[in-house]
Amino acid sequence: MSPRSFDLSRRSLLAGLLAGAAGPVWAEAPAASPVPHRRPGATNVSASPRSVSSTPAQALIEAASLGGVVGFVVADAATGLVLESVNATLGLPPASVAKTMTALYALDALGPSYRFATRLIATGPVQAGQIAGDLILAGSGDPTLSTDHLAAMAQALKAAGVRGIGGRFLVWDGALPSIPQIDAGQPEHVGYNPAVSGLNLNFNRVYFEWRRSGQDYAISMDARSDLYRPRVRMATMQVVDRAAPLYTYASAGGTDQWTVARAALGAEGSRWLPVRRPALYAGEAFQWLAAAQGITLPAPQLRQSAPQGTKLVQHVSDDLTGILRDMLRFSTNMTAEVLGLTASAAHGARGATLTASAGRMSTWAGQTFGLKTARFVDHSGLGGATRIAPGDMVRALVRAAPGSPLRGILRSSGLRDANGNEITDHPVRIAAKTGTLNFVSGLAGYATTANGTDLAFAIFAADAARRDRVPMAEREQPEGGQAWAKRARRLQQGLIARWASVYGA
Repeated sequence: MSPRSFDLSRRSLLAGLLAGAAGPVWAEAPAASPVPHRRPGATNVSASPRSVSSTPAQALIEAASLGGVVGFVVADAATGLVLESVNATLGLPPASVAKTMTALYALDALGPSYRFATRLIATGPVQAGQIAGDLILAGSGDPTLSTDHLAAMAQALKAAGVRGIGGRFLVWDGALPSIPQIDAGQPEHVGYNPAVSGLNLNFNRVYFEWRRSGQDYAISMDARSDLYRPRVRMATMQVVDRAAPLYTYASAGGTDQWTVARAALGAEGSRWLPVRRPALYAGEAFQWLAAAQGITLPAPQLRQSAPQGTKLVQHVSDDLTGILRDMLRFSTNMTAEVLGLTASAAHGARGATLTASAGRMSTWAGQTFGLKTARFVDHSGLGGATRIAPGDMVRALVRAAPGSPLRGILRSSGLRDANGNEITDHPVRIAAKTGTLNFVSGLAGYATTANGTDLAFAIFAADAARRDRVPMAEREQPEGGQAWAKRARRLQQGLIARWASVYGA
């Protein structure tokens, strides 16, 4: 029979894709750990934004007791006139505020309507339900591809009359370079530091679940969604009798081999772990999902060259504007890296390493906005070596505002009180991106005051010496880190409240 081609539009699954995960799913905050969370220390900043609105900026900084360096700039968003600043030209780590620049970079290179396509390609005709050749699962880098999307593709493949294949089942990830992890300075097991490739699935994280069974544990590794739990073999877990380290990782025999300390597990639990071989991960999940549709496929193999053949099924992502909105809201590191690499490829740097692509974005930022301090080592802000001065960040925000959708896709909120709760009746509205690393905190964006004055601002705080002293084993949740971050956030809210009072009255 003749193959039929099916195009599958993206379903809005981001909010529910990873429901049931053990803790934060999106990738700036660490995924939950089997070890207990430390109790945050006391903080010496307790005033609400309303009570500090007339306090001098330096007094707010001193009260936060962050150590290290604090820098900020606030400007009139319409004219760029700087209203107040501290350390305006000092390059500081922006953490995930860097994703704001990545969003601008991607919009410039790709356009707001850009979409990713994931295809099923046959190298031969479909005859009596069999593909006379290979079946290729080919990615274009879609950072939002989910297990549910693959399930819909398997259903469409069945509807096309396919029941099996005579050749191989291949996966192709060559649209983007394969990068095993975003930042080598992170613990191996944190889910916000996965691999990046041209074929990604579930933000390149595998679901590890454990439950005590007699004297041992029943464990599973799967590519789960709300509806499906495809087991995978490319990631394995072994429970080991030891006190520390919590996890170990090794790459061997074409698999991600994990071990976990038995003493840390308790009765039951779960967490997302990073995947280092995302194309094979996606292939195994699709093999399982195809079997559920009565389609028998052999184990997936990597294909090196670009695929040729007949497109049988295609899944198309949301447009770039929607992808960016979710990236900025949930701070997904893998999405930022995919978009940055894809933008660099569109600018002529196809196949660039992550560092080279980030350098390309740095050059672009300098040429486009006149920035002098922008030095990016990645596109997500996960690498602590990235630097940008608050003055340069504000300059980019002001110059990008006319005609850019950025402000509309930044997360909008009101000011927050001393406990971090949004003050629902507060007249000041904020559209901004947060950033958090160990002893690094940033916030940059726009604020509209009660009288309608528009401000552009960037606030960066970093205690680099304290960050550098944290041992690798403690970097997921260092002692004092949560309390420091809470004080930094209170400082940000206090500064914005001050600016709204002084410059927007």
